[in-house]
Amino acid sequence: MLPWTSPDVPSLPGRGKVPALFDSSSQTLITAARDERAGIYVCGITPYDATHMGHAATYVAFDLFVRAARDAGIDLHYVQNVTDIDDPLLERATAIGVNWQDLAREQTELFFTDMLALRVIAPDNYVGAVESIPLVVTAVEKLLAEGKAYRVETPATELVSETDLGDVYLDVNTDPKFGTVSNYSEAQMLEFFAERGGDPDRAGKRNRLDPLLWRRERAGEPAWDGASLGKGRPGWHIECAVIAHTHLEAPFDVQGGGSDLLFPHHEMSTDHVRLLHGDAAAPRIHAHGGMMAFDGEKMSKSLGNLVLVSKLRAEGVEPMAIRLALLAGHYRFDREWTPELLKDAQERLARWRAAANRTQGPDAFSMLQQVRTALAEDLDSPAALEVVDAWVASALSAPDEGSSNGPQLMRQTVDSLLGIEL
Repeated sequence: MLPWTSPDVPSLPGRGKVPALFDSSSQTLITAARDERAGIYVCGITPYDATHMGHAATYVAFDLFVRAARDAGIDLHYVQNVTDIDDPLLERATAIGVNWQDLAREQTELFFTDMLALRVIAPDNYVGAVESIPLVVTAVEKLLAEGKAYRVETPATELVSETDLGDVYLDVNTDPKFGTVSNYSEAQMLEFFAERGGDPDRAGKRNRLDPLLWRRERAGEPAWDGASLGKGRPGWHIECAVIAHTHLEAPFDVQGGGSDLLFPHHEMSTDHVRLLHGDAAAPRIHAHGGMMAFDGEKMSKSLGNLVLVSKLRAEGVEPMAIRLALLAGHYRFDREWTPELLKDAQERLARWRAAANRTQGPDAFSMLQQVRTALAEDLDSPAALEVVDAWVASALSAPDEGSSNGPQLMRQTVDSLLGIEL
């Protein structure tokens, strides 16, 4: 699947430092490259509704990483998926009376326009779950053959044929390292598993935490050829495990997403990679962005408290102001979206443009180096914005001093590293 078109990224003098990211598993900062290469996999959307600020915050954050890594001379390979078949998508399509494929296509295209407007660099590979089904089938067959997966009988009320083979589940007890990504207690894992798409109470499972690998065909649901698995569709976590391992050199360096993906999704998908390809194939770093709240509650489709990128754009809000508002908070921490946050970003954007449009200004090379340093330390965007603010204040306070090179390098810096077009 082809992604959106990436913005042009200006080249800058010199090189930045290879960024370090906070690893949720070890709770330490880890340099995000093995040598001059790195691979990052960022979990994509399930396209059943428009992009809200929580989504945007995640993709803008990892866009900073892509920009900083490439500025440091890293040959970065970036992969992202789209979960274009899943229960929430089917449920939403049924609720509003549309074809699920049409809904997925429409919302994916809207996501593309939002990312383009926010000047997010497109991944090198943008891969759909549906197009990956043959790879998933092969992986699940391997896990079954090695005794790491098993079948669970389909409830009689859901059978579509008398020869139903049953759903396929992973046996997490076959992986001694299961649980080491999140380091949660069993009680915490069960709580999050139930809240985030798991089925701990499914009858016939060996362990309540065992995740679904292959769901056999049900009446009224789409299904694909599963070879020896029988017709059906894949579970959520196996899709990302297969896509990441197929498109990135193992071990890939960073698995990224929102903090709500730490468990079960990143725990399970890493577990799948280990069981399929060995410990050495697992990602080195699990990096997570905080949740975005609105009116005191986590922004989510289920609560309906969404601030949508597309709606703000339709109201005439400039995308660069939206991006600046997102950069004002550190990606790793929970934040609140407020009208004041957007207003502050709009005022900041106006100040930056006023300074950048001066015919002369202070030398900007020191500013460039300080922005690089801030981003190399776990993508510290608030610190990077303060550095630019200081240059802007100096430029506006002495408009007749400096040279034309200052404003030019300032524009290139904020465009290349922060993604802000002035």
